[in-house]
Amino acid sequence: MVLDHIDDGLSVNRKTVAASLQRQGLRAKEARKFKATTNSRHSLPVAPNLLEQDFTAKGPNQKWVGDITYLATSEGWLYLAVLIDLYSRKVIGWAMSERMTADLAGDALKMALSRRKSPQGVITHFDRGSQYCSTLYQTLLMKYELTCSMSAKGNCYDNACAEIFFHSLKVEATHGERFETRNAMRRQVFEYIEIDYNRQRRHSAIGMISPEAFEACMIA
Repeated sequence: MVLDHIDDGLSVNRKTVAASLQRQGLRAKEARKFKATTNSRHSLPVAPNLLEQDFTAKGPNQKWVGDITYLATSEGWLYLAVLIDLYSRKVIGWAMSERMTADLAGDALKMALSRRKSPQGVITHFDRGSQYCSTLYQTLLMKYELTCSMSAKGNCYDNACAEIFFHSLKVEATHGERFETRNAMRRQVFEYIEIDYNRQRRHSAIGMISPEAFEACMIA
């Protein structure tokens, strides 16, 4: 399907962009390395890897991936949990908390279920963190008839789409910025997810348009 009419892009030369930035006294934000937040040292049951690094989906609500990351503020850490639909790369559920708990992961799942009208049989893929292996979270999955999938131990590539989202968030929205309060960070994350990422950010995996534009096109 041709998608160019929805959101036309421009081809530019990297050296031209670099020269323009230099003339204006600007520089691109550089990527940073981030520490892992997964605690897989537990005795809780784990699910098999049903995704097996196949990040494609033929329709919405077939495969969701989720993860948790940390964000620094002057008041302390703020943790962000997200769920992404692999069909459109749209963030369909997210939650923030001062603590990295099963409740945090559960709140992101509840938002996704509400927005997607509680579809059944969705493969929901996570790492082996204790939040996702917890009784609370697994009970939610069973209640809403979702199919749990988990990455192999210590393999970040098994959940690459969630990792890429967090990388984009930090490079484009938080890296190099100072956030005095957790509320300031919450506002920044909200604007990035709901305005910039879902509605405006182009993705090569979906024809260089935004997740919302892609879903609108497919539904039409």
